[in-house]
Amino acid sequence: MTAAAERVETTGTDTDILAIAREQVLERGEGLSEQQILEVLRLGDDRLTELLELAHAVRMRWCGPEVEVEGIISLKTGGCPEDCHFCSQSGRFPTPVRSAWLDIPGLVRSARETRETGATEFCIVAAVRGPDKRLLSQVREGIKAIREDGNDIQIACSLGMLTQAQVDELVEMGVHRYNHNLETARSHFPNVVTSHTWEERWETLRMVRAAGMEVCCGGIIGMGETVEQRAEFAAQLAELGPDECTMNFLIPQPGTPYENYDVVEGKDALRTVAAFRLAMPRPLIRFSGGRELTFGDLGTEQGMLGGVNAIIVGNYLTNLGRPAARDLQMLDELNMPVKALSDSL
Repeated sequence: MTAAAERVETTGTDTDILAIAREQVLERGEGLSEQQILEVLRLGDDRLTELLELAHAVRMRWCGPEVEVEGIISLKTGGCPEDCHFCSQSGRFPTPVRSAWLDIPGLVRSARETRETGATEFCIVAAVRGPDKRLLSQVREGIKAIREDGNDIQIACSLGMLTQAQVDELVEMGVHRYNHNLETARSHFPNVVTSHTWEERWETLRMVRAAGMEVCCGGIIGMGETVEQRAEFAAQLAELGPDECTMNFLIPQPGTPYENYDVVEGKDALRTVAAFRLAMPRPLIRFSGGRELTFGDLGTEQGMLGGVNAIIVGNYLTNLGRPAARDLQMLDELNMPVKALSDSL
């Protein structure tokens, strides 16, 4: 008999949060409420293995064993006018990052290398408040050149906040997924960003969804939020219903207001990933920035067995990641097949 079953048998009621989650999330596919998520986040380390096993079972039940692999590239780096306190690309902070543009041949080469890893997703990212005509023209030319190179990889974009006309233009270009992170809970957002609002980000996501593009939305754990705000954030993401949720963990960047913040402890991060899976049974949950620093190799494997079913391979925007070959070897050892492009269309 499991520990959870013993607790239920002793009390005569299903009051244990993991017992409740088994019936509600695993069996019925209904995500946990904000209060229930908070209960999960407050579980002790002695329940962590049980929690991760449940989150993995939920992932397998509602998503299957496949893992979506993605690569990202920065088309326009640095010099962003916004004051996101975590970001080394903000032009408001004395960070080592300087403004730079990637040329079209470099974009094509990166997309080709990403496809050669077996990845099905290639995300073009720019450090901007929102795209201007020059940036959209560069994206258009880049997508055209990638296709002329014979590359069939799916193309996503992350270009900041959009107008309706810009949303429509990206759809016309063939962009199938748009990433725009809410970053943190609505109640905590003003402590993280002051140059725009959480609501402005939400509006971009609403337009993207209405236009038929897939929605990719997540955030960063470890920016001074309370455990209650982590639960709030998970519930808000569940309300949004993204096709993909990106799980980032703060990398304290030199020169930013968060440069001296502590790195999220590995067990706490794993508990958070599993809680987000129990909040959202069906979307892709993607390991993104900070996993190498927060987890190391062993923790990354634990996360893949704790609800995660998507991963970014290679480097991030301004930080080094693990070699793609190492991640692909890990997936092979875990018997997790890389999602094929035909399955992604």
